[in-house]
Amino acid sequence: MKKIGEYTARGQMAESTEVKIQLFDGRFDTAYKVVDVRALSGDVGSSGDDGSVRLSTAPIGPMPTSGDMIDFSDNRQIAWAGFNGASNGFDAAPAVIDPDNLVVEDLYISGQHGGSDPINYIIYMEKYDISEWQGALAMVRATSQA
Repeated sequence: MKKIGEYTARGQMAESTEVKIQLFDGRFDTAYKVVDVRALSGDVGSSGDDGSVRLSTAPIGPMPTSGDMIDFSDNRQIAWAGFNGASNGFDAAPAVIDPDNLVVEDLYISGQHGGSDPINYIIYMEKYDISEWQGALAMVRATSQA
């Protein structure tokens, strides 16, 4: 693998929705590696507005308001991050990211939180030139559930 660039995706979404972040360039010899993800509520002044986001390599569907947010046995899920309303969202724990993640096609983000304000996110990625067999292996892993 040879690093060929960096990429940042950022946006805003409503709670319990799933947003597709289009990364696929039509090639199977390039891939992205998620290196960090951060999330904040749209209302940083609300002390009860805790929340979290999940990144996946295939659509999982909108999240329920509780439960099923984090499933380390689901290979589609590759990263998780949270925010704490008591500290205005800026004092959250570091993201948990699968160190072996590799995204050949698209990325999906979904989130939940305790308020009704939108969730803001920023995702930092590195782009790599990979072999076609690495791309095929990453695509198989990205869609398997266990």
